[in-house]
Amino acid sequence: MITLDNVQLIRGGKRLLDNASLTVFPGHKVALVGANGAGKSSLFALLQGEYGVDAGNCQLPKDWRMASVAQETPGLDTSAIDYVLDGDSRYRQLEQELHDAQEDGNGDRIGHAHEAFEAYHGYQVGATAAELLNGLGFEQEAQGRPVRSFSGGWRMRLNLARALLIPSDLLLLDEPTNHLDLDTLIWLEQWLKRYQGTLLLISHDRDFLDEVVNEIVHLDQLQLNHYQGNYSQFERQRAERLAQQQAAFDKQQREKAHMQSFVDRFRAKASKAKQAQSRIKALEKLTLSAPGHADSVFHMAFRQPAALPSPLLQMDKVQGGYGDHVVLEQIKLNLVPGSRIGLLGRNGAGKSTLIKMLSGDLTPQAGELKLAQGVKIGYFAQHQLELLRLDDSPLDHLVRLAPEAKEQELRNFLGGYGFAGDRALAPVRPFSGGEKARLVLALLVWQKPNLLLLDEPTNHLDLEMRHTLTMALQDFEGALVVVSHDRHLLRATCSDFYLVDSRRVDNFNGDLEDYHQWLLQQQGAGTAKESASVAVVDRKAEKRQQAELRKLISPLKKRQERIDKGMSQAQTELDEIETLLGESEIYQTDQKDRLTELLKRRGDLQGTQEELEMEWLELQDQIEQLMA
Repeated sequence: MITLDNVQLIRGGKRLLDNASLTVFPGHKVALVGANGAGKSSLFALLQGEYGVDAGNCQLPKDWRMASVAQETPGLDTSAIDYVLDGDSRYRQLEQELHDAQEDGNGDRIGHAHEAFEAYHGYQVGATAAELLNGLGFEQEAQGRPVRSFSGGWRMRLNLARALLIPSDLLLLDEPTNHLDLDTLIWLEQWLKRYQGTLLLISHDRDFLDEVVNEIVHLDQLQLNHYQGNYSQFERQRAERLAQQQAAFDKQQREKAHMQSFVDRFRAKASKAKQAQSRIKALEKLTLSAPGHADSVFHMAFRQPAALPSPLLQMDKVQGGYGDHVVLEQIKLNLVPGSRIGLLGRNGAGKSTLIKMLSGDLTPQAGELKLAQGVKIGYFAQHQLELLRLDDSPLDHLVRLAPEAKEQELRNFLGGYGFAGDRALAPVRPFSGGEKARLVLALLVWQKPNLLLLDEPTNHLDLEMRHTLTMALQDFEGALVVVSHDRHLLRATCSDFYLVDSRRVDNFNGDLEDYHQWLLQQQGAGTAKESASVAVVDRKAEKRQQAELRKLISPLKKRQERIDKGMSQAQTELDEIETLLGESEIYQTDQKDRLTELLKRRGDLQGTQEELEMEWLELQDQIEQLMA
């Protein structure tokens, strides 16, 4: 288990932990939460041995294998699949030893190398790596592309795949969902639920935390406060604790005021002098409780738009894409004030393409897109963080938008986004991703948009800022179209969902749970036919549900039957090989090539059997999920 005992941690002259203690037991799934700068990532670095404690003790089991996500990815010519496999150094070592043994031609050496490779499940590693990449959104063709051909977000997915592939006892994940879309995030949730080791997770996605972890460690006031339960349960427990703390503080203040009143009244009276002195000593010894407090320093509210024309935007038979490549077609959309639309769809289906057409960044290939007079679009996308002037301050950026406004008014506004005091005057260059995202949001809000287009607005934002943004969006009077993997944001701000799939954009008559089921059905049925529109499950039509369920399960069971047959055939051949390997003649020098061939074939068959067993179990899991 992991043990921190009275740990003091100081980084860059800032004290992050002081006499902090924590115990994490093997197999537990724990989230680290706290304000930005509280020390969550520094605690990860401590566990990874990047630096030691300034006081106290930090202990991990010496034999634990640790995995984490690298923050940098070099632009290599190595293929994506090989890059992921390279992360498992033990696998690559055993693979090389097997290759060298075969080159050498020594029968004993080949046999030992095969046994070591099999014991490590080496014949299964390649398939596992491909499965991980597929789950993270890399189609088969993309898995063969060089690493250098991928953007930064996709390279981070490659690093995540490497961390998940490595056999580990402790897995450290720092914001693993930042570069994922909703379907890959749901896949990652399911993977982490099955993970058998100890998981320490930093994330600002409350729904993700609710699904994955069962313990919370809150970094607050230099301490590590431990809570049982998921994030929602933590919030309730913490609210209760803060209420109790505030009540204790209020009670103590009343007691202090009462004693001070007595002292003030009777200090000069001889008859009461002894009692007064007693109260003075009691006041001196009184250790005051701190008042309860909330972490959030953010205040955000959308300003009243100058106009609210209706409709704001209309699309009729619009087609969109890039060059000769058509991504979306026959789009019909009508946005009016009060529209609250969340875009759903698998990676690459065209959600961001639609947002770009709505924003004017991408011209439609065909059809009609009409903007009403007076429309003011507020568009947020991650690439806009790169457009900030790095040597300018937040105040400089805002002054360019509002040169006539008073400086104090602008500084008050920026303070609501966490840029108070000198922070408003500091250059943007060293800002974190979260700070840059907050600044872009501030600049967007100042311009009083009446049509908001948000493409993954919560990336890099902490829990407090996500909550502030969510509350502000609920009061926004214009139209909203949002793409996000943050289900809490979608659930709290969107009244309608549209599914982007098979080149179409159609109303999705369901909620996020229904969308999750749709994803499972698309994956579980293994069908290549994609539906242009999806109807939500009619819970009242029970007979129709059962018929649809049988239709979905039938191909899965048939596939299981074929797998059973394949495993039986492989086992028959394995039995024959084992019989041959039991004969002493096979180990004679003149039988070296035959021995090598048999050992290789045995390894291939065992690897095939393991892959078939894994596929059978995955099919069974899909069947059980569909029947749940």
